[in-house]
Amino acid sequence: MGLLKLEGVTHWSIPVNNLEEAERFYQEVLGLEYKGRLGNSGMSCLTVGGHSILLCQRNDRVIRTPKQDNRLHHAFDVSPQMFERACKLFHEQSIPIAEPIVYRERGFFTGRELYFLDPSGNMLELRDASWKPGMPKPTYEEIVAS
Repeated sequence: MGLLKLEGVTHWSIPVNNLEEAERFYQEVLGLEYKGRLGNSGMSCLTVGGHSILLCQRNDRVIRTPKQDNRLHHAFDVSPQMFERACKLFHEQSIPIAEPIVYRERGFFTGRELYFLDPSGNMLELRDASWKPGMPKPTYEEIVAS
């Protein structure tokens, strides 16, 4: 056991280059609930699934790449239907896909995963935990075309 015992997570923070653009993306595309700005701090609070996410305006607007950040990313759970809807929506809105769909059969987080980039270049993941080994493995292109 560690020296301390934490009781939970208050929030996670995601650095963004343009707070207004990020607020729109996280609300309108990903469906997070907007709670409001944190005073004049350059931070905005949104929630999803009982978790708070802070969007934090960067002082230096720099686009990071997943390779630079060793695949640093934030992951969100979705239903199978929402996973496929996301593929089609991201294609329609030209949201950059970071890598092909991953079908993870073993490990801590099994299921199918879609990695994409937000407007600031942060890598995000949508995970459909209902996918199991032996189920079909359609590619992103096949889902988009269906």
